[in-house]
Amino acid sequence: MSTYKIRTHRNGRTYNLPHFFILNKGLNSGKPMSQSCPNCFVITTNSELERESLFYLCLSLKIGNYFSYHLKGSVIPFICISDAKKVISTALQNYQEQQWQLKVEKLKKINAFEANLQQQLKTISKLKIALLRS
Repeated sequence: MSTYKIRTHRNGRTYNLPHFFILNKGLNSGKPMSQSCPNCFVITTNSELERESLFYLCLSLKIGNYFSYHLKGSVIPFICISDAKKVISTALQNYQEQQWQLKVEKLKKINAFEANLQQQLKTISKLKIALLRS
């Protein structure tokens, strides 16, 4: 899984290889995303399996606050591309594939559960509004 490239994303650019984006400005710097935004890096891989594994590795690094140590700036914090590369490559050195696949499956389940809970909260909010308007 060591074959990946990280670059600064430019709006309007398309990518043929499997890819995902990492936010590089604000307190959510390091957050992996499927869709691009103006302030992000793009990580391209050779296969969809590598993309998925690297996506969840970056998600776990964001949740563990590994990117926050490298934030710079006083008004709008940001992370440099070299620091992002350093964090990801350090995590890849500690990568053990068999254990990691179990963690990826658990992270997928947790994300699905979290999305379900968010949908339930939206529905409850709509129900409250409907109750108060009637």
